[in-house]
Amino acid sequence: MIDVIATTSKPQMCYHCGLPVPEASYYPVRIQGQEHLMCCPGCQAVAMAIVDGGLENFYQFRTTANDRPETNPQGEQRFSIYDLPEVQSEFVIPFDGSFKQANLLLEGITCAACSWLIETHLKKNPAIQSITVNVSTHRCAIVWDSRESLSDIFCALAAIGYTPRPATDDQQQQLIKKENRIALFRIGVAGFGMMQAMMVAVGMYTGATDFWLDFLRWLSMLVATPVVFFSAWPFFQAAWRSIKMRHLVMDVPVALAIGLAYLASVWATITSTGEVYFESVSMFTFFLLLGRYVELRARHRNRLAFGNLAQLMPLTACCLREENGCEVEQNLPLKLLKAGDLILVKPGETFPCDGQVVVGQSAVVEALLTGESHPVTKGPGDRVIAGTLNQHSPLKVEVTAVAGQTQLSAIERMATRAAEEKPQQVLAADRTARFFIARLLIVCSAVFAFWMWYRPEDAFWITLSVLVVTCPCALALAMPAALSAATANLRKRGFLVARGHVIEGLNDITRVIFDKTGTLTRGQFVVEDVIPFPSVLLARDEVLALAAALETGSNHPLAAAFNPWRDRVIASGVRQITAAGVEGQVDNTRYRLGTIAFIAEWVGVKEPLELPQASHHTWLLLADETRALAWISLADEIRPDAPVLIQRLKSHGIAIELLSGDQPAAVSYLAKQLGIDTFTACATPGDKLSHLSARQAAGDKVLMIGDGINDVPVLAGADVSVAMASASDLAQTRADAVLLNNQLIVIADALAIARRTKAVIRQNLRFSLLYNLLALPLAAAGMIPPWLAAIGMTASSLIVIFNALRLVD
Repeated sequence: MIDVIATTSKPQMCYHCGLPVPEASYYPVRIQGQEHLMCCPGCQAVAMAIVDGGLENFYQFRTTANDRPETNPQGEQRFSIYDLPEVQSEFVIPFDGSFKQANLLLEGITCAACSWLIETHLKKNPAIQSITVNVSTHRCAIVWDSRESLSDIFCALAAIGYTPRPATDDQQQQLIKKENRIALFRIGVAGFGMMQAMMVAVGMYTGATDFWLDFLRWLSMLVATPVVFFSAWPFFQAAWRSIKMRHLVMDVPVALAIGLAYLASVWATITSTGEVYFESVSMFTFFLLLGRYVELRARHRNRLAFGNLAQLMPLTACCLREENGCEVEQNLPLKLLKAGDLILVKPGETFPCDGQVVVGQSAVVEALLTGESHPVTKGPGDRVIAGTLNQHSPLKVEVTAVAGQTQLSAIERMATRAAEEKPQQVLAADRTARFFIARLLIVCSAVFAFWMWYRPEDAFWITLSVLVVTCPCALALAMPAALSAATANLRKRGFLVARGHVIEGLNDITRVIFDKTGTLTRGQFVVEDVIPFPSVLLARDEVLALAAALETGSNHPLAAAFNPWRDRVIASGVRQITAAGVEGQVDNTRYRLGTIAFIAEWVGVKEPLELPQASHHTWLLLADETRALAWISLADEIRPDAPVLIQRLKSHGIAIELLSGDQPAAVSYLAKQLGIDTFTACATPGDKLSHLSARQAAGDKVLMIGDGINDVPVLAGADVSVAMASASDLAQTRADAVLLNNQLIVIADALAIARRTKAVIRQNLRFSLLYNLLALPLAAAGMIPPWLAAIGMTASSLIVIFNALRLVD
């Protein structure tokens, strides 16, 4: 129950936002049996919503006061605009069925307790399938049943004090700029305070006595206080949060060192006794912030490598409209562009959407996606991708995907997901750092006790030096910095890491399994031959027209071979059967096109179904419900860099295997051409998964490379999986990485970079551990003053970061 009593009360701080409560107001809320005052109706409404939802524990978990909510009685009207499909296209991704995902930025998040409150509150809504909140980036991903309006979810978030807004690129840019600006401001304050405190320290340590010594101490405290309470404030926040959560982080010894040194110095200044450490506190804070800023910039650069879409995409598109029989150019905002529109992209312009070239031929630079600076020729029927650059000639393009449905947006989402996942190596390093911190605090206590017994006047500054010099910052940065740099390097080469464990997993690979069509081969089939059955009176073009009608709408690589015969006849009721074929109806007759086993299922087909001849080509069989009609032979080309990749993998002792659903003759021929000794043909998706499981049970760590829907189960089951850029959307979402430029040789580069990353991580770990082991006894022996400890700790962190940045090249 919530008791709201309209009386007056003495002014105090608002229990929700921490602002002063006006004397003439009274907005109480009973929380866990106690009455607490709020400063305004907005804070009262938010607190009441939290209590009514049974979420009072939020106020126990939070580490900072919340932002004051906006008092807006027309919130539902304000958020109703986000129910419009045109607005949702920027930040909402449609899923299968009625489910969609909304990517939001939330204002007012201050700590991990906010994440708990948001997730717990929204999960009470049965329409919400899942919700994840990233406290550091303020991003929130909500998957919900779109039969419920999105504005209701926005209102539910606003009701508990978190104002939502779309997580568009410009919004993300604003947050990054704000984070960078605040970090520089904190460094500036710490740097100014450090310089002033050190100048004052020169006077204190070169003969100042009596009045002037006290004066200089007070002056030193004056310049160090903003450094502690502003620049170093994030360390205290993180340390307090970790202690409340019983989870030690490296900010705990940092906060202890800064806080104890400052308090001891304040006491010494007030009482005019003992030593002051204001210059050491300021120096320590400055150098620590400097090291973290370098790491922050590395993270931002990695995040922006593919995420800076706001600067890549044009604001408008030149849309072509028919008016009075003439084609008219009309500039439309990108938000109003939709699938099916016809646009004109002029030389030097960026493609505003995914689409298919209708008229024209030009060179397109796709370096953003593939890392390849050489332009690619595009003509009618070719696909173009949002964010790429048209170089030479104007192109008329039919829009196929806009905003969040483009391939560029999908790449950004996969990259974001990979950045937020922590590999096992990083988790192990975090556990090591926590173990180290706990032991460090015990050692510091022992050092303090010893020096209090041996030489009390030196006990404090020696303990302070131990705390500072052994702070495990370098240990905590050793792995994340290297993994971040390696991920950025792979992106430049066209290898998109979509899962956090990829680089770690590539080091353990003992076997690589390839799919055939579209992976080792280009997947660009052409019709080689048509052989009708003896009793069938169908011409070659008639057979191919039937096949083209059945393959209409299919994105399988085989379907593209029949494009020249499209639209001559129309098929209805088309049904695709994975790894088997297609079925449909033409002029009241049902046809099938696919494998021998698929055709043989029809009872009416009595002919012996055997391949007409041994060939390395792919054979498809066309049949109706009563008989087989014709064999169709399709030819494919081996990717030019496939033999080089196979040789490089073999040279490193990695086993190679070909696992395909294609016919034995074609698979055997390709394996022989590439020097692959182990191969399997006619494998169904279930067969592929069983084969993979058997290899893993035998002890192999398997890298699977594929591109089709039939590869989805085996891609999901492999230790590490890579999908080709031409792969189906489903295959790409299930894969751990995507090869954006379709250049197989990049796989070998990825394995080499993974090995380099492992070596750099080992170097970083060895250096950080060796540094701590050497610095600890020296500091405990009183041989390292606090100012030198601050420099040593920061230098160790910077060495680790710069060593990791070597992986970017």
